[in-house]
Amino acid sequence: MIDLSQVAYSYGNDALLSDISLHLAPGSFHFLTGPSGAGKSTLLKLCYMELLPTAGQMSIFGRDVTGLGRDDIARTRRRIGVVHQDCQFLDHLPLEENLALPLTVSGRDETAEASNLHELMTWVGLSKRATALPPQLSGGERQRAALARAVIMDPEILLADEPTGNVDWEMSLRLLQLLVELNRMGKTILVATHDLNLIRAAKSQVQTRVLRIANRTLIHAGADL
Repeated sequence: MIDLSQVAYSYGNDALLSDISLHLAPGSFHFLTGPSGAGKSTLLKLCYMELLPTAGQMSIFGRDVTGLGRDDIARTRRRIGVVHQDCQFLDHLPLEENLALPLTVSGRDETAEASNLHELMTWVGLSKRATALPPQLSGGERQRAALARAVIMDPEILLADEPTGNVDWEMSLRLLQLLVELNRMGKTILVATHDLNLIRAAKSQVQTRVLRIANRTLIHAGADL
């Protein structure tokens, strides 16, 4: 699904990542760990093509990203869902309309997708909050809403940047269960987190691979913490 070989990313004279090699197989579940500032978010942005490598080779769905034009990148991104660390919603729109925004942008018929939207909101436990405005949502509700919006286009890959960073342990486990369910449906999952307890909880439910990043590169890839 995603392959990086000796990838580097630099901004100006600053090398943010170097010599990154990574393979995400279809249906795999990966955690990305490392200290703050190690480059976890930068690596996720590369996987989403928000950033492009400054060195090395990177392919997504079997295509070299350096050969993709703007339209090709946009089409490829629709196959990837992203849960950002800082969930951004339009405060003047009710939750159900916020979640439907990716459908609007892609030109899909929102009316035809209404039943799927309701089913998705029920899945994340937000069906009774459909008309709530984003400022009225709790932190856990916002995180579940962010996850719902990330998967509304039925992506093949889900990238999540610290999805449990601002919620309590009970809500972290609830969010983890949703990620595990997505993986069991065949989705490829990559979660950046500093929470080792979350990783341990996941390992009891699904086969995972743990990636560690430090000194601007992946220093370990394995099943153990």
